[in-house]
Amino acid sequence: MRKDVFVAEQGVPEDVEYDEHDLPDAEAVHVLAVADDGRPLGAGRLLHGEAAAARTGGDPSVGSLGRLAVTREARGLGVGVALVRVIEEAARARGLAAVDLHAQTQAMGFYERLGYTAYGPEDLEAGIPHRSMRRSL
Repeated sequence: MRKDVFVAEQGVPEDVEYDEHDLPDAEAVHVLAVADDGRPLGAGRLLHGEAAAARTGGDPSVGSLGRLAVTREARGLGVGVALVRVIEEAARARGLAAVDLHAQTQAMGFYERLGYTAYGPEDLEAGIPHRSMRRSL
């Protein structure tokens, strides 16, 4: 599903999209939204501990939300909101105080509506403009 959204739709190179945290491990929590028939509708992940350090300024109390993707057919149905809230609950369960993310600038309004605040300059990731955002839990 991420390949369809990020690689095919958005042109993100596969070697950028996939990394060492693509399989669940002690520092990566993966969430998947599925339809009643088992089709994937969306996915996302939370990195915490050392896995999140490079993305959160080294603060061990902050997790990193990433790889949030919703299939074209499921957009506008609340799947993205549900995934973000589940990831935030996973962060709370691990004792984290905040969640950071690196949002595509075109998606910033979505995250702002969920309580995230942008900080720092805009930069390019895989050729796509992004901004860092954070929400205290």
